[in-house]
Amino acid sequence: MTYTAMKHTVTEIKLKNGAAGLLIHVPDASVMSFEYNFRAGDYLVDPAKWETAHLMEHMLIGANELVPKARAFQAEFEKNGAYSNASTSSYDVIYEAECADFEWDRILGLLLTAITKPLFLDEEFEAEFGNVREELNARSNNHFRHLNLALREKYGFVSKTDQDRLLLMGNVSVDDIREHYTKTHTSSNLRFVMAGNLNATRRKLIEKLVSTIELPLGNGRPELPVEHPKKIDTPLYIHNDTIENMYFYLDTFACHQLTDPESDNLSLINTMLTETLYSRILGTAREKGLVYSMSSGIGQATNSSNWWFGAQVMPQNAPALFEIITHELSEVFRGKISPEDIDSAKQYALGRYQRSGQTVGGTASGYSWRYFFDGEIDDYYKVPERIAAITKQGIVDVSLSLFEDNIWGLGVLGNASEEFARKLQDQAAVLWLKDK
Repeated sequence: MTYTAMKHTVTEIKLKNGAAGLLIHVPDASVMSFEYNFRAGDYLVDPAKWETAHLMEHMLIGANELVPKARAFQAEFEKNGAYSNASTSSYDVIYEAECADFEWDRILGLLLTAITKPLFLDEEFEAEFGNVREELNARSNNHFRHLNLALREKYGFVSKTDQDRLLLMGNVSVDDIREHYTKTHTSSNLRFVMAGNLNATRRKLIEKLVSTIELPLGNGRPELPVEHPKKIDTPLYIHNDTIENMYFYLDTFACHQLTDPESDNLSLINTMLTETLYSRILGTAREKGLVYSMSSGIGQATNSSNWWFGAQVMPQNAPALFEIITHELSEVFRGKISPEDIDSAKQYALGRYQRSGQTVGGTASGYSWRYFFDGEIDDYYKVPERIAAITKQGIVDVSLSLFEDNIWGLGVLGNASEEFARKLQDQAAVLWLKDK
C-alpha cells in the first residue's frame, strides 16, 4: 500500500539566543505558514488578574513602533490577503500567520516587529478590554465550554470559567500587561514552526532574523505547572433552566503520560467508539434514537493523561446512553473487539492522516502542538507504520490503564437536578471497579 501526502522535510534549528524552531520545507508551496509560541499563558499570572495574558495577546498584534495604530497595522498586514491570529491557553500564547509565498519575508518582518516592539497604548487597552469582554460573553453562551472549564478547575487544573473571568477582568491594568510581556517574551522562551517553500537561502535568512530578534535573552522556557488531577466524589452540577436537554462530560485520568504506542492504541479505540456514525457507542445510540451526536477524546498534561466522553442529550435518554457507554467500554476491557473492526478503524485512521497533510497549514499543525508542549518532533512519515502496529492487546491494556487510578468525574449542565446527575454517576461507576 502506498501513502500520499504533501511532501516535506523538517529541520530543527537551535539558536545561541535560546530560540528554537522547526522549518518545514514544502517544495513549490504557494503559501507560507507561521506559528510563534511563548509559554506565557494563564498559569503565569496572578489568579486575581486572570485575563492579563489574554489581553496582552489581543494588544500585541496591534500598535507597534513601526505602525503606531492597531487598525493601520492590520491594514498593512492584510493588504495582500494575509491572515493573522493569536490565541491564549492555560500554558501558551501563540501568534500565527499565513500568507502568499511572494510576500513571506514582508509578513515575517511585520510579525516579528509586532512581537518585539509593541506599544501597549492606553487607548488601545480600553478598546481591547471591550473586545475581550465581548468575546468572553459570547463564549459564556457555549454550554460545553462552560462545563469543560468548570470541570477542569474542579479536577485541579489551571482553569477558570468565562463567567469568572468576566468578573476578574477589572483587576487588570495596562501596566500588568506590560509587566507580563516583559517577563515572558524572551528569546529563550520562543519556539516556532514555519512551513512553506523554505529552500536553503530562505532558511539562512530566517535563522539570521530570529537569531538577532530584539528580545531579552531571559532564563529559558518556564516549567509547565505541576497539576495532579483529583477525583470528584460527587458530580459537578451546573443548573441552567433555559435549556431542555442536558450537557455532560465523563472524564477518567491516569497519573502518567502516554507513550506514543499507548496514544496510538487509545486513539484507535476512541475512533471505534464515537468518531463515526457507525461507531460502537455513537452508532448504537443513534440507531436507538437516543442522541444526535457524541464526542470523546484524549488529553495529555505534564503529569497525567485523560480520556473523556461528552454529549448533549435529553434527560429521559441519558440513562440508556450511559448504559451503552458502560457496556461498550466493558466489552473493550474484556477484549471483545473483532479483527475486522480493528482493520476498518485502521483504514479510517490512515485516511484521516492523509487528509491532515494536504495543506501547508495542516502539515505544520501536525508538528506544532507536540513541539511546543515537550520539544518532541513527531515523524509524520512514520504514522502509517505506527497505525499498522496497533493491536487488540495494546488497545485493551491502554484502555484499562486509564481506569486503574480511580481518578474520574462527571459534570452535568442543565435542569435535570443534582439527584439525576448522581444516578448517572452511579451508572458510570462500574467502569472503575476492580472486577469490570
